[in-house]
Amino acid sequence: MDQPKTINPILKQVLELGPPLLFFVIYLRIRDDVFTFGGTEYSGFIVATLVFVPILLIAMGALWMLTGQLSRMQIFTAFMVIFFGGLTAWFNDERFFKMKTTIVYGFFATILSIGLLRGQSYLAYVMSEMIPMKHEGWMLLTRRLTVFFIVLAVANELVWRTMSTDAWVKIETFGFPALMFLFLWSQIVALERFTEIDESE
Repeated sequence: MDQPKTINPILKQVLELGPPLLFFVIYLRIRDDVFTFGGTEYSGFIVATLVFVPILLIAMGALWMLTGQLSRMQIFTAFMVIFFGGLTAWFNDERFFKMKTTIVYGFFATILSIGLLRGQSYLAYVMSEMIPMKHEGWMLLTRRLTVFFIVLAVANELVWRTMSTDAWVKIETFGFPALMFLFLWSQIVALERFTEIDESE
């Protein structure tokens, strides 16, 4: 199996985090504008969504060219963005793109749950090389992350259904990623006792 190519970590972060940040900036610039295409009016949010799709694909293409690989999560997220971005434009309804986040988190929770029912941690399958940890630790982290994904899915539904589009964009761009980072960081610290040390070094 080909080893992933090394890449400057700052450039990697720019390619991964840049597209959603650009979406946020573009949305802020055109959120109050109305655009007419083919006799149909589209809000600034929908136009920002359509611009976001090629930006994400270009960033992912660059990441693949530089590293030689893309994670399953990145590929799935890109598919969901394209699919729900297309529905948003086709039906001229911003709710489709807002629901995408709920479905993504719900999908991840479902996949992890299937693994748990089989006594397996699919999370370990994806991340074991980055975090060497005992099976018990992976199972515990997977259970907690499954619940966390469910909480995020419910939270997204509450946010987009009860708050303004401005609030949803800000929470989607900064709030949910920050919560995910804090959760994973706290769990790595809490599950340190399950970490396996390479005694050969």
